Amino acid sequence: MAWNRLKRFWLKNKRSMSDYSADVKEDFTRQSHWRWVLIALVALALPLVVLAIIWDTEPAPFSVQQVAAERVPAQSAEPVVGAVTTATLIHIADTLLTKPGGYLSNDLMPPSVWMDNIPNWEFGVLVQVRDMSKAMREALSRSQSQSREDKDLALAEPRFNFDHRSWMLPSSENEYAAGIKRLESYLTRLTDPNDREAQFYARADNLNYWLRTVESRLGSLSQRLSASVERVRVNTDLAGDAAAVQSTAVPAELVVKTSWWEIDDVFYEARGTSWALLHLLKAAEVDFADVLEKKNARVSLQQIIRELEATQEPLGSPMILNGSGFGMLANHSLVMANYISRANAAIIDLRELLAQG
Repeated sequence: MAWNRLKRFWLKNKRSMSDYSADVKEDFTRQSHWRWVLIALVALALPLVVLAIIWDTEPAPFSVQQVAAERVPAQSAEPVVGAVTTATLIHIADTLLTKPGGYLSNDLMPPSVWMDNIPNWEFGVLVQVRDMSKAMREALSRSQSQSREDKDLALAEPRFNFDHRSWMLPSSENEYAAGIKRLESYLTRLTDPNDREAQFYARADNLNYWLRTVESRLGSLSQRLSASVERVRVNTDLAGDAAAVQSTAVPAELVVKTSWWEIDDVFYEARGTSWALLHLLKAAEVDFADVLEKKNARVSLQQIIRELEATQEPLGSPMILNGSGFGMLANHSLVMANYISRANAAIIDLRELLAQG
């Protein structure tokens, strides 16, 4: 009897131990499964993080004279007026397409679909490309308002005004590449001594025409950057004209505040705008050298360049801070607004100098 009870006890515990072993084995298999899933996710995410870090780098400044020397055709022995500005514009537009990661604004795949700093930087650069190509088509390449526009510039400008977020049929890259080819064709004709149709007129009124647009762009950017801190502003829309009216009535005082989600977007758009404008002004200093000397305005242009160079200083923070004006934390937007406002004020002075007889 004792032996039978001992045998039943042994068999019962043996089954319990077997069930326990099976449960432990199942738990271990389940944990191992999730461990491999976690390893796979890390293995997939790590390359994307590395790519995002590499692609999130702004292009470095470049020498406009060196770019012009590389792009101007060999048959041009003497410096050609307008060659530096055109070559610089081509290089800026080409940088949008050939920088690390290429053009990111219309990407739908990771990691670029999650990135917003460089796409906003690209848009700031693109706006300056559009403005300069428009100025070249409408003013810089024409001797007077009744003259015929250049055939290549007439086709280049609308290409750059294509939707910057289109990813197919056609893609933004294809349109911008087509615009670059038209600019290259114009540059080849401009530097060909046997081609008299392609011209670049370095006159004070033409430079003033382009700077008027630049002034408007920088003024808008300065306001948007300053709105990172909420302020109550007096409405000055109709100031200076007692008979002026507007379509919709607005309050005498306005509360302006850039959304917290848009602070870094506006900041990087300003960085891109300043980067492109900085090089275009350096090119204008070369092509409009005689005009600037005659107007005694070279120093004014150099001061604008100096202010814009300050906007390209490396960031000492991993994110754009939005502290109050005199608070403990920095406000990068207000710092950027300061430099852009100073550059804009200098542009206004420069335009007055150019307008003088």
